[in-house]
Amino acid sequence: MKVFRKIIEINEELCNGCGQCVPSCAEGAIMVIDGKAKLVREIYCDGLGACIGECPTGALTIMEREAEDFNEKAVEEHLKTTAKKPVEFKMAGACPSTQVQSFEISGANNHAAKASSELSHWPVQIRLVPPRAEFLKGADLLIASDCTAVASPNFHRDFLKGRAVLIGCPKFDDSYEYIRRFADIFKTSGVKNITVLAMEVPCCQSFPAMVRQGMDRAGKNIPMETIVINSRGEILSREKSGPEFTTA
Repeated sequence: MKVFRKIIEINEELCNGCGQCVPSCAEGAIMVIDGKAKLVREIYCDGLGACIGECPTGALTIMEREAEDFNEKAVEEHLKTTAKKPVEFKMAGACPSTQVQSFEISGANNHAAKASSELSHWPVQIRLVPPRAEFLKGADLLIASDCTAVASPNFHRDFLKGRAVLIGCPKFDDSYEYIRRFADIFKTSGVKNITVLAMEVPCCQSFPAMVRQGMDRAGKNIPMETIVINSRGEILSREKSGPEFTTA
């Protein structure tokens, strides 16, 4: 059945076939065929546009037109039967923020005189992280509002150490898109524990609820701790929910 709705549009003249849009589409709606990104079927595209931020040439846009309605059940069957192969990204002309990378932690943080980054991967923005990224598999996951990294003087030591991280802004970004992205991650990654770090401001209070809704959509019950801090980085509250936390 065709309806008037938002759907991805791919400009083949601008597309360079880099494939960066493929892993960002949790529904598997895009494939690179004959050197160009193609929409596999209209029913697989939810129209949210998570793939747009991955495109270095601007070949992807969202348009409103008559198209087959999005079918979540068809997507589930499609993902079961489609083996997702890793995509080799072309580095030339590609935005560095879209390159999936893993880092070794140097251990320099053991020396009190020298601080060291505890960041183990890139990217970190919720909208840019592919749900099937290797660094998410079996991870202890930190989901932080982006202001917390500025407010907390010891963000790396106190919260990031030993965890994969996703950051975003629950006020300015699309909450429905966040919920879908969380659900896709929780369905596929086997995340062990979740720590949600939020500011005390009202706009951050919806963040834990988005994570819980993502779990509900994925049919998962993952141990979760919500930590709220103020603008000086002081912890105001900690609340655990779900099963007990497990550690490696």
